[in-house]
Amino acid sequence: MRAALAAAALSLLAAGAAAQPAATPALLAASAPSSFGHYQPPRQFTGQVTQSFYVPMRDGTRLAVLVARPAVGGKAAEGRFPVIWHHSLSATQQPGDGVGPRAGGFVTMPGLTDHGYVVVQVARRGNGQSFGTMRGYHDRNEAQDAYELIEWLASQPWSNGMVGQYGCSNTGDAAMHAMTVGAPHLKAVFAGCFSWNKYDAMRRGGIFAQWGTGPTRTIEQDMAAKPVDGDEGKVMLRAAAEQHQRGVPLFDVWKALPYRDSFSPQLQSTFWAEGSASSYQPQIVRSGIPLYVVGGWRDELRDQGLIARMNIPGARILIGDWLHCQNDGFALVEEAHRFFDRYLKGIDTGIDRDEPVHYYVTGANQWRATSQWPLPQARQTEFTLGARGIAAGSQPKAALNQSFAVDYGVTCKEGGAGSTVQPCHLPGQGLSLPGKVLSAPVEVTGHPLADVWIAADTPDANLFLYLEDVAPDGTVRVVTEGRLKASLRKLGEAPWALPGLPWHRAFAEDAQPLQPGVPVRLQFDLMPTSYVFAKGHRIQITLTGSDHRERARDQAAQPARITLISDPARPSRVSLPIVQP
Repeated sequence: MRAALAAAALSLLAAGAAAQPAATPALLAASAPSSFGHYQPPRQFTGQVTQSFYVPMRDGTRLAVLVARPAVGGKAAEGRFPVIWHHSLSATQQPGDGVGPRAGGFVTMPGLTDHGYVVVQVARRGNGQSFGTMRGYHDRNEAQDAYELIEWLASQPWSNGMVGQYGCSNTGDAAMHAMTVGAPHLKAVFAGCFSWNKYDAMRRGGIFAQWGTGPTRTIEQDMAAKPVDGDEGKVMLRAAAEQHQRGVPLFDVWKALPYRDSFSPQLQSTFWAEGSASSYQPQIVRSGIPLYVVGGWRDELRDQGLIARMNIPGARILIGDWLHCQNDGFALVEEAHRFFDRYLKGIDTGIDRDEPVHYYVTGANQWRATSQWPLPQARQTEFTLGARGIAAGSQPKAALNQSFAVDYGVTCKEGGAGSTVQPCHLPGQGLSLPGKVLSAPVEVTGHPLADVWIAADTPDANLFLYLEDVAPDGTVRVVTEGRLKASLRKLGEAPWALPGLPWHRAFAEDAQPLQPGVPVRLQFDLMPTSYVFAKGHRIQITLTGSDHRERARDQAAQPARITLISDPARPSRVSLPIVQP
């Protein structure tokens, strides 16, 4: 079945151009200079009016909608406009009301009404002011809602039928799922920090160490939302909040799904598959909808956007040195405006002539563009772990057989919390293996790979591996990371394209418990990065058996110590994509 799906997807990829219109109308000239991250055409409007109300879905569930329209003299402007919408957690307009789009990121998208767009917020069922009950996260109910909403938006008297969608994090996922349903009027999607495959994103390496288990709110928290117009007494808001409580908290659902094929009795579904955009790759490809992906090198989902781009013809991506859904120092909405003007208004903003990948190089502090990812000039360079640290080459300079203690009480206040939580280097925790002092800067851009041998005395163990930058003063910065549950080490062939990464099917039948003291080989990827290690610094690898972000630890995967082995018969290595000068 999976092989057939993969073959069908590859066939669609090869014929991707056929999904596009046979003839493209002549584009209109842009009214202002346009380049990557820079686009400031004159404003057409300086006012905005909003209206909120409920729209019933096919099953009678009422979803809350907030419509922001361009205005003149305090009244909605006459005429029909393209629509940009957000399938959100609340129909309350986001922070940034009245702030020009240059000033911020996703939260200031409603400012595009100044440029002749209608911008709409819709609370997903079971959230915000909307009625209904969440069933997991991004299920097919929500996807079908998206279809109905897109077609409803296209039919409104203030709409010209051209609909775009945007979102980041859970609303980025919602935008991706909207691409799966074949809505005729969806013409462009601008999505950030989403999951391509839910299991790989939320159970990375088979380990429950992700922040995101979605919205779980009390009635009192839901009642704090601004009600729709006409419900100032919050009667309907209260009724909606009570319906929300019927949903099963995602934390409880996800901790009970340790394998990719785990069945959820609460949701009556193998939900990692149902909730993954990757499961609907053929439908996404068939739609031919232009997609622009946004990511950040310090976001836990950064690999997901790059993988999605590989599997969706014509998709483009930008990745900055950002945390989750942030865009410090970059006019994100100007770039979104370029994208939507091209595909919703037919304006030649030059975006078609840009390279499809823009990425920021941390350390070099510059944006670069490329037509290929992984970069052809980035060569995977092996570093072997040994008793004297790490060194270039495929064999250890000195054999290593060293155990380290695992502390399951680790905390890291500096790592933050929530969607922007970061990995931490904790001195004395795990095993740190430094390299030599660098005589020249080293740029690592791409996907590092790990291939290590370990042993433990428990049926399972969680292994975390951090790529770190050690400054001359001893300060340590985690650059990127990878992880794998030892029992899920069996390699498989992914049903979608990957940038040369090992992949683990992680079905229940694939689990291979550890035998006490018997070495096993773990092969896994580290999340992608673009980072320059400065001259005089050291590249360091740290391995631990626990992480401050872990949740609901598996009792079988808590060894007191883990042993790392690296010798001529079982060399442990890390491969770094080093850009050649």
